[in-house]
Amino acid sequence: MRIRAVTTTDLPLLQDIERAAGECFRTVGMDAIADDEPLTLKELDDYRRTGLAWATADRGRPVAYLIAEPVDGALHIEQVSVHPDRARRGLGRALIDHAAAVAAERGLDALTLTTFRDVPWNAPYYERLGFAPLDDDALTSGLRAIRDRESAHGIDRWPRVCMRRPL
Repeated sequence: MRIRAVTTTDLPLLQDIERAAGECFRTVGMDAIADDEPLTLKELDDYRRTGLAWATADRGRPVAYLIAEPVDGALHIEQVSVHPDRARRGLGRALIDHAAAVAAERGLDALTLTTFRDVPWNAPYYERLGFAPLDDDALTSGLRAIRDRESAHGIDRWPRVCMRRPL
């Protein structure tokens, strides 16, 4: 398996990966998250066109992906998803490390993300990958705007946290 840029033909498959990966939220009582629709094809294509969308592919078919955007001098990971059939094989970690290398090449100083604080495969996982939680007073204006969008979408029903990994 290798990491490569997302193509337009990958986009519906990314939605399938996101839906499948979301099912695990049912096990922790977060059915609304599992039921949440993935990003639209247009939204995914916007990330693809910026060159900040990568997939781990097996025989050409994506099995995991990461999309990101620059936010306040850092590369913000908007989404990283691994199909559950391929979980626990280091694919998410490899995608995050790839994003870190690209961010460093572009002169950015960190990776950031927002995630669920108490879900084992969210904040605790990212801490193991070198991310640290940010206090609210340490949030940049861009991260505050992201958190506001998340709140408007209703995912604040469960505790969220912004995290940062210096490069």
